[in-house]
Amino acid sequence: MGTLASQLFLIASPDRYEPRANDTVLDFARYYGTSVLAARPRTPRDKATAESSVQVVTRWVLARLRHHRFDTVAQVDAAITELLSSVNDRPFQKLPGSRASVFAELDAPTLMSLPRQPVPKCAGAGERR
Repeated sequence: MGTLASQLFLIASPDRYEPRANDTVLDFARYYGTSVLAARPRTPRDKATAESSVQVVTRWVLARLRHHRFDTVAQVDAAITELLSSVNDRPFQKLPGSRASVFAELDAPTLMSLPRQPVPKCAGAGERR
């Protein structure tokens, strides 16, 4: 196990060109069969595409719901779910397809089911000294 300082940060080596996640994060990724790609903080060019997509969808959904009144969280969830399917099925402006078709073609075939047991808690994780 590393030092307490290395356990508190997700990125063990914040190298400009090859940042490395700490061992706990790498174990988590290995357990779930995925990888961790770190983006540099305060550097929008590393994450511009994802952030832009989130912003477009958030604004579109919030614009349509801004005058609605909801009594429960379940009602809000249902309204958002309905709008998300319409956002995902809307054709791209400059590319062929839609978010849903790209997901079905590229992402869905590579998805794996989650393990039956959640990741075991590692020794030292979450401890404060």
